[in-house]
Amino acid sequence: MGKRRRDPVASNADRSTDLYEIANWEVRSRLDRFAHWLYYAGLSTLRVLVVLVAVGILVLQIAFGSLGALGVQPLFAGLAALSAVPALLLAAYIWYADVTTTEPLTLLVGTFLLGVLFAGFAGLLNVALGGPVQAIGSGFGLFEPAGMVFFFFLVVGPVEESVKLLAVRLYAFRDDRFDAVIDGAVYGAAAGLGFATIENALYIVQNTEVVTGTLAAIDAGSDIAAVRALAGPGHVIYSAFAGYYLGLAKFNPDDAGPIVLKGLLIATVIHATYNTLAGPVTFLVSNLYGVSQLVAFFGFVLVYDAIFGLLLLRKLDAYRKAYKEAHATPEPTYESQQTEFDP
Repeated sequence: MGKRRRDPVASNADRSTDLYEIANWEVRSRLDRFAHWLYYAGLSTLRVLVVLVAVGILVLQIAFGSLGALGVQPLFAGLAALSAVPALLLAAYIWYADVTTTEPLTLLVGTFLLGVLFAGFAGLLNVALGGPVQAIGSGFGLFEPAGMVFFFFLVVGPVEESVKLLAVRLYAFRDDRFDAVIDGAVYGAAAGLGFATIENALYIVQNTEVVTGTLAAIDAGSDIAAVRALAGPGHVIYSAFAGYYLGLAKFNPDDAGPIVLKGLLIATVIHATYNTLAGPVTFLVSNLYGVSQLVAFFGFVLVYDAIFGLLLLRKLDAYRKAYKEAHATPEPTYESQQTEFDP
């Protein structure tokens, strides 16, 4: 898009002409100040309410849901923490790849925590929308898995990537220290890490809470923790892609909407394709090559994440090269050297 459009009066009038509430507007009267205050107070209140609702969902999950087991059984909390290590290492590398100013710890931790909190929204929406969407998908298809494909592409992917992007948009994006496009990928990775951490904890607890005995719990919990450790880096990759485009949108406000949507579409398709292929490919490889399901799953995740992880790093590398070129000191020419040293 071109320059911001102006009213023809404002475009052609003398600059000294007062066009307040004719073609321009600024805060002048008491009503102006009240309207200005009310609008931004409403936005701030809405942001606070979103966070409070997310905190409430998390508290309910701890008090009455599966997450309460983390406090009762330290083993589960330890396994959840270990399962997040691969995702943490990937997020740390994306942070390291940021060639601009180092991102402040307060923004990184805040975005991580919002990623943890907003996972509750995704859980509720996945449950609320999952049944109807799967039924519609199965109705269009001749086989039951069609419903799951619809579920992954129309619910899980869009919902989970949107709430992770919301974690970035609500806090770090609004800070002046979010001052480069690549910062979006860094904070997107932090949100993905938070989301993966709480999701891993839920999976571990839900798949081991029926197991009795410490040794049996360790065995079952270790298996699911290993699976979640493999799945965790994917969340970092998906949300880093979406976050990068959010950063691009911040510095291209005229096209911000389409840019953000493009990032969400990319993240959603990568995420939903992973969910769709993980089961069938793992089953196929396991049966064709006679390996365990865990080994087959490990191979699939390694290849899938490597492909899209490299594409992400390639995008970050392109930004890094452009940044270095833009900040490179030009070599002095022969003429400039002569001018500098001639008396």
